[in-house]
Amino acid sequence: MKIRKVGGHVLLSICDIDLPGKTLREGKIVFKVSEEFYKGDEVDIEEAINMIENSTIVNMVGVNVVKRAVERGYVHPEAIMMIEGTPHAQIIKL
Repeated sequence: MKIRKVGGHVLLSICDIDLPGKTLREGKIVFKVSEEFYKGDEVDIEEAINMIENSTIVNMVGVNVVKRAVERGYVHPEAIMMIEGTPHAQIIKL
């Protein structure tokens, strides 16, 4: 989990623990799970998901984090993009 302030926004980046540094490919999509962007504090999945409440922009990737975000009602299943079998979702609160 990584949290940063960007202008008036709180940007939360969360991913499954095994994904930082990996590159996912699906057709023309090349998605780099950048350590610089995603790697931060290693926290329990519930703590990471709870931080969505305090964030205005959320980027998440991974089976576990996206599944939990769907279960908690933060992400609609149809809003998930699958990249090489790995779910990716974004939340923007306006």
